[in-house]
Amino acid sequence: MSDDAPPLKTIQRAFEIIEVLKEHKEVGVAELARQMDLPKSTVHDYLRTLRTMGYVINEDGTYRLGFRLLELGGQVKYRNRLFHVAKPELERLVEKTGELASVNVEERGRFVILHTEFGAESLRLGIYPGLKTPIHTHAGGKVILAHLDDERVEQIVDEHGLEARTNHTITDRETLDSELETIRKEGYGIDRDQQVVGMGSVAAPVRVGEAILGSIGVVCPTDRLRAEDYRETLADEVQKSANIVSVNYQYAP
Repeated sequence: MSDDAPPLKTIQRAFEIIEVLKEHKEVGVAELARQMDLPKSTVHDYLRTLRTMGYVINEDGTYRLGFRLLELGGQVKYRNRLFHVAKPELERLVEKTGELASVNVEERGRFVILHTEFGAESLRLGIYPGLKTPIHTHAGGKVILAHLDDERVEQIVDEHGLEARTNHTITDRETLDSELETIRKEGYGIDRDQQVVGMGSVAAPVRVGEAILGSIGVVCPTDRLRAEDYRETLADEVQKSANIVSVNYQYAP
């Protein structure tokens, strides 16, 4: 069966309900039906099925996502070799810098955080494993883009565009291509305020041969990146960690 075949409507709608619930702490049937433009009876039938399977919890007539999804997400992460190899290096980065460190991957053209470690000086911006963002808005995503082949980059940009998250986000293809070339030359990427105003990041690629597996990054307040010495320190540390992860990914048991 082709991947281009249309999805089964019932399955698609069930996941659309999960997506809506993801955006709310809890929601009632009437409000969910309004947001999805569906009859309340139809929405209730879907919720009943999802509740039976443990994906949705009913609390006094309102619904929220259940921890069954956390179980699935945890299994996905703990079965991932990159997570296991990268975790000790993220812990070292946190101890060294005090900042938030993460290992990141690309999936379906989006930037996805696989795992995070928090330090004493970490920003607390609701960053969590599984968080997806436009890949061009984050240094950790751009270092991945910089090492994908040209055809794949074209596919990602064509499908997702260059959405502006802030006034500082790169939305011009020529400017993006120039930054990707700089990343390839310098071996790391830096961004300031491009995803969230006040947040900056420094990242380096994790590669095995020509294949790009993901990136190792540090997130910190933008103001800290104004100091050249600190930028250079973070760039050195994330490159060191990315290189160690790249080697260990190949040879560690």
